[in-house]
Amino acid sequence: MNVIKTLWRLYQLKKNEKKSKSEMARLQNQKLRRMLRYAYHHSAYYKKSFEQAGINETDLETLPLSCFPSISKERLLAHFDELVTVPGLTQDEIRAFDEREAVNRKPYLGKYHVVHSSGSTGKPGYFVYDEAAWSDMLLGIIRAALWDMSMGEIVRLLLKRPRIVYIAATDGRYGGAMAVGDGIDGVGARQLYLDINAPLQEWIKKLREFAPNIIIGYPSAIKILGELLSRGQVKLDVIRVISCGEPLDGCLRNYFEKVFQADVINIYAASESLALGVETHISGGMLLFDDMNVIETENGKMYLTSLYNFAQPLIRYEITDHLQIEEAPEHGKYPFRIATGLVGRDEDVLWFDDGSGHEEFLHPLAIEGFCIEGLKDYQFRQLGRDAFEMDAEIVAPEYQEPIRKEMQRQMKRILREKRLDYVQFYVNFVEEIRADPKTGKKRLIISENEKGKIA
Repeated sequence: MNVIKTLWRLYQLKKNEKKSKSEMARLQNQKLRRMLRYAYHHSAYYKKSFEQAGINETDLETLPLSCFPSISKERLLAHFDELVTVPGLTQDEIRAFDEREAVNRKPYLGKYHVVHSSGSTGKPGYFVYDEAAWSDMLLGIIRAALWDMSMGEIVRLLLKRPRIVYIAATDGRYGGAMAVGDGIDGVGARQLYLDINAPLQEWIKKLREFAPNIIIGYPSAIKILGELLSRGQVKLDVIRVISCGEPLDGCLRNYFEKVFQADVINIYAASESLALGVETHISGGMLLFDDMNVIETENGKMYLTSLYNFAQPLIRYEITDHLQIEEAPEHGKYPFRIATGLVGRDEDVLWFDDGSGHEEFLHPLAIEGFCIEGLKDYQFRQLGRDAFEMDAEIVAPEYQEPIRKEMQRQMKRILREKRLDYVQFYVNFVEEIRADPKTGKKRLIISENEKGKIA
């Protein structure tokens, strides 16, 4: 990406932030209708799917999106070849490319960016971006990373060629790693990659040499960097911390703000669309990029429609995130809707039953609303259908008993409100909560038989 061209296009995209609520709705609808028409005329899968649902070409202009058929990840994998709009592009060829090529940012056939996402089946699902879609997505994440900065501030920052460190899993075609690398190149900054599984002494050596002033990475990885800083093993002058790849709970956000003394930006992304939204300390929730996607919630499910990826259209694609959406305030600062609920996956939910047919769930992120002083991080372990425990990482030993008492008090209230009084809850204190070595990400929930392997 040419830096001047990138800045010009970023300026154009940032103008959407100044639109009114009604102007944003019109823009989103225009992009949606264009995507529906394109998918109908260029994707054999969508043409057939729409027609089977009784939707004809004239309906594409007026029919509400909720009337269109949804698609699951399993169905996407089964119909990949007929869904993509690129002639000759097949899932088998993409998989072969993934297996034979070294892990890098090299596009397939020189023009298709391949992102993989592992599913419960163990087979990776592939999401393909052509050059236009990849470029649009990069602008979206650059806008998010530099959120609440004016173009003048952005230009002044980039003229200094900021030093950006990215900390995450870097040994696969992870969308975040690929996008961050290309995005940093696009704005002409300097960059350092730190793999989450690299030895800590290697981290320290590289950090001392590079001296980054912007940090991007998984929250669980940024936390380790914060510990190195607080122990004096590295010295950093950080102006911005950008969290992505995992849900960022309030406890870690507070810790980052204190230890780094910098703005903390949280980016909402998925392999299916790497620019979904952004959250700041004062945003009141996750601002959804309605100029790039349509996100719907219906009967507890979330559906994503990408408005910019025409190579692999995703229309009402089911994602297992849980969130609630509020409309943008009529005269608010931004025209974007707000995800005020919990952003997390099905696998991040604890399920319980009382043995008589009453079933209820609890999301671990529910505790972020009452973060306690001294609590740095936490992880849950389900012990059975009527019991769970929480491993807590704290900043100092003297916080242990106050945190235990407060956690038990507040968790009892939550369980009572959820009609889960029969559930037993325990608090354990651990030295460190580690990321899963396979993915580099912290899992909110681990099972009892995994005790000791991760946390």
